[in-house]
Amino acid sequence: MKLRILLLACMIASPASAAVIKLTVEKTSAMAGGYELLEGHFNGALNPGDPHNAIINDIKLAPKNAAGKVEYSATFAIARPTGSTSGVLVYDVTNRGRGAAAAIGDGHINVLSGWQGDLDDRPEVHQKIELPSAPVNGPALVRFMDMPAGTTTMPVKGGPQGNYGGRTFEVATADGAALYTGVSDDRPSAQTLVPKSDWAFADCTTTPFPGKPDLTQLCVKGGFNPALAYTLAFTAKNPKVFSIGLAATRDLVAFLRYDASSANPLAGKVRWTIGRGASQSGNYLRSFIHLGFNASEDDRIVFDGLNPIVGPRLLPSNYRFATPGGLVGLYELGSDGPNWWSAYNDTARGEGRHSLLDRCRTDKTCPKIAEIFGSTEFWDLHASLDFAGSDGKADIPLPANVRRYYNAGAPHNGGRGGFDLITPLTQACVLISNPNPASDTSRAVFAGLVDWVTKGTEPPPSLYPAPGTLITPSAYDKAFPKIAGVPRPAYSPTYQYDLGKGFNNNDMSGAISMGPPRITKEIPQRMPRIDADGNELDGIRSPLISAPLGTYVGWNVFASGFEKGRFCNNIGGYIPFAATKAERLAKGDPRPSLEERYPSHAAYVAKVKAQADALVARRYMLVEDAVRIMKEAEEAKVP
Repeated sequence: MKLRILLLACMIASPASAAVIKLTVEKTSAMAGGYELLEGHFNGALNPGDPHNAIINDIKLAPKNAAGKVEYSATFAIARPTGSTSGVLVYDVTNRGRGAAAAIGDGHINVLSGWQGDLDDRPEVHQKIELPSAPVNGPALVRFMDMPAGTTTMPVKGGPQGNYGGRTFEVATADGAALYTGVSDDRPSAQTLVPKSDWAFADCTTTPFPGKPDLTQLCVKGGFNPALAYTLAFTAKNPKVFSIGLAATRDLVAFLRYDASSANPLAGKVRWTIGRGASQSGNYLRSFIHLGFNASEDDRIVFDGLNPIVGPRLLPSNYRFATPGGLVGLYELGSDGPNWWSAYNDTARGEGRHSLLDRCRTDKTCPKIAEIFGSTEFWDLHASLDFAGSDGKADIPLPANVRRYYNAGAPHNGGRGGFDLITPLTQACVLISNPNPASDTSRAVFAGLVDWVTKGTEPPPSLYPAPGTLITPSAYDKAFPKIAGVPRPAYSPTYQYDLGKGFNNNDMSGAISMGPPRITKEIPQRMPRIDADGNELDGIRSPLISAPLGTYVGWNVFASGFEKGRFCNNIGGYIPFAATKAERLAKGDPRPSLEERYPSHAAYVAKVKAQADALVARRYMLVEDAVRIMKEAEEAKVP
C-alpha cells in the first residue's frame, strides 16, 4: 500500500473551533473501497471559566498555560472517501482505546479519537489522550480477586476492578491505608480488616515479607488467598482530569464539522454528525449528553444523532480518582445518577427529579437518539433503572427524540449468530456462550437513524419490554425451567452508596470522601419475562430465538474461583435442546426436543424465513442480512 506523509501543523483561529489550537495529520494512506486514512493528533486548550467547561471536575485545579487555559493532546483517525461524501460524519467512540477508522461505505466519513486518559501502552490501544493532573490528594480504592495460588505481590492498579482500571493510581502515603478481605461480593458488608502487620506497600517477588518497600505494589504476608477478595483503601495523589476527554470529543467533532479553513481536512464535507458506541462507549455517549457536551463552545450542536449500544449506564469519569475503564463490580459507579431519558423523580434514592436530557433541553442541543439493549444489560449492567426507575415500579416513557430497541435473549452486544447445534464451552462460565445475534438489529437501526437525521424519515418504532411486563428476579427464577445440571440465574446487584457530602450523585461528579464507601441499600431490579423454554418474550426476536435450538439467556455463572456461582462475564448462556424426546427424558429436561418441535428441515427453514421476513417488513432487519440468514438456515443441519 502506497503511503504518503502529510504534515499539517496549522494554527486554528476560527471561533467555532477555538478549543482546538492545532491539528496535525501525520500520515495518509490509501484504503480499499475508495477511501483514504488520515492519522495524527490534535491539541486543545480549555478555558476553565467558560460555562461549557465548568462541569469538568477539577479543571480549575489543573495546570494552566500563559493564557490561563488547560491544555491536552489526543490522537485521531479519519477514514474519508476520496470522492464525494454523503455529508455524514460517523464518530465511533473507542472502547478502552481500541478500534480503527474504517471505510464504512455509503460515502460516510468515519472518525475516531482518544478520550480515555488512563490507558496502558498496549498494542491494541490505538487512540490515546494526554491529560493534565490535579495536584490534590484523596481517597481511592483498588480491588484484587482470583489471584493464582502463591501470589505474594500485586500492582496497586486502577480502580475497584484493578484489572480494568487502567494506569496505576499514585499512592500519596502509606499512612491511613487499610486492607479488607471479603468472602463474597454478595455479602459486601462482611468485610474483615486485615491487620497492618500482615500486609505492606512492598514488592515481595524476590524479597520475603515485608519485602522491598514500594508504594506501587501490595504484598500480603503468606500470599493472597484465592478464596478471598481484597479491597485496598488508601490516599492517592494527582488524579487525572478525565472529563477533559469528553471536551476533546466535543471540540474535535465541532472543528471537523464547522471549521471552513484549510486546516480542517474535512472542510465543506460534513453536514450531519452521528456518534456511535457500544458498551463502555455507549455509556460515554450517555454521559456526553447528560453533562452538556453536545453544545460546542460557541453554542452549536455537536452531534445530530447518537447510537448508544448496550451501554445503559453513565461513564464513571467526572469525579476525583475516577475509573472510566471500570465495570460493574462492588464499589464501582455508573448507575448512581439518572439513567433515564425522561424526567423521573428518584424518590427511592432521594435524588429528586432529573433526566439525561436536562442540559441539552436547556440549550436546545438534544440529538436524535437510537439506543440498543440486550438481555445481559438487565442481568449485569443494571438496565432495569433505565426502564423502571430506582423503585422498580415506574413506567418511564421515552421522549420524542429517543427510540429504544431491545434484542430479546441476546448477550452483551450479541452472539456470533448462525445455526450451529454444537458450540464451544467457555472456560470460566458454567453455560455455553449465547450465540443469539444482535448485529443485524444494529445495522438496521443505524440505517434508520441516518435517515432520521438526514431526511427526517421516522425510524422504526421502539420495541422493548414495557415496564409493566418486567418481573422480579425471583419471579424469573420461579418461571425458568428446572433443567438437570443447569444453574439457577444470577445477576449483579445494584447498590446505593454513601459517597460523602462532596459527591454529586446526579452528575456523578465531585470527590468521594470515604473508602470503601458505605452501602445504604440495594436497589430493586426487574427482568424481562420468559416463556416455558426460558426464552424471552418481548422485544426484537431474532430468527434464531424465534426458531430456537435451545434456551438463550443473558446470564451465566462462574464455574470456579472467588466468584463461583455469581454472574459470569457478559457472554450470556445457551442451553441446547435435546435432539430427541428419549434424550430429553433421560436428561430430565422438560423442554420439548428438536424432533418434537420441527418435523422436518424444511419446516424449520420456513419458520426462520417467516421471522426474517417479518423483521424486514418492520425495518428491524436489512434485506441483505435476511438473505444471509436464510442461506445459513438452509445449510444448517437442523433438525
